[in-house]
Amino acid sequence: MLVSCAGAALTFGRGPQAVVAVHGADLEIRAGDRLAVVGPSGSGKSSLLHLLAGLEQPTSGTVTRAAALGPYDIGLVFQGDSLIPALNVVENTALPLVLTDRPEGEARRCALAALALVDAADLADRLPEEISGGQAQRVAAARVLARAPRLILADEPTGRLDHATGAHVLDALLTAADRTGAALVVTTHDPAVAARLTVRRGMRDGRLLTPEEVS
Repeated sequence: MLVSCAGAALTFGRGPQAVVAVHGADLEIRAGDRLAVVGPSGSGKSSLLHLLAGLEQPTSGTVTRAAALGPYDIGLVFQGDSLIPALNVVENTALPLVLTDRPEGEARRCALAALALVDAADLADRLPEEISGGQAQRVAAARVLARAPRLILADEPTGRLDHATGAHVLDALLTAADRTGAALVVTTHDPAVAARLTVRRGMRDGRLLTPEEVS
């Protein structure tokens, strides 16, 4: 077991203005899992990922991570690309490795290999302002894959991409997870994306549905 949620809820604000983003979610993520969390925008998918990643703390219930699961063992592909404007694509991709004291040359090699996985190696020397939004999303995925995390959390990773490119990015996420035995959790509103993962859980109005409730 990598991460376990028991009745985990997340509320923003207080009183009449409070918004419950996640209602009492029960979920276990184990090494090698392939999970799609399916639901429309505003259903709580991103908030659930933030709980799993430790970016948010539950307002009730618990989220427990395996003792051996360190902060660098969790890779989160955000909906936004989150690239640093002053760094080129390969530098952005290598940055998480450099921050963990990997030698610069090794970090660059890992970054280039990850960019190749998402068909973005030709963008290596470009700045973020010189690439499209879809290309930036691919780079964001590569930045996570370069680290070979044990848990990959991807928040709508294909949402800004055309069908063919989105399929290629999902291929890369699945391939990388298969190579390392990592767990992969993908949020999506696309049934075609969800169908490629082993387990599908729906979210509706902040509530995580059981597998039987997913149509």
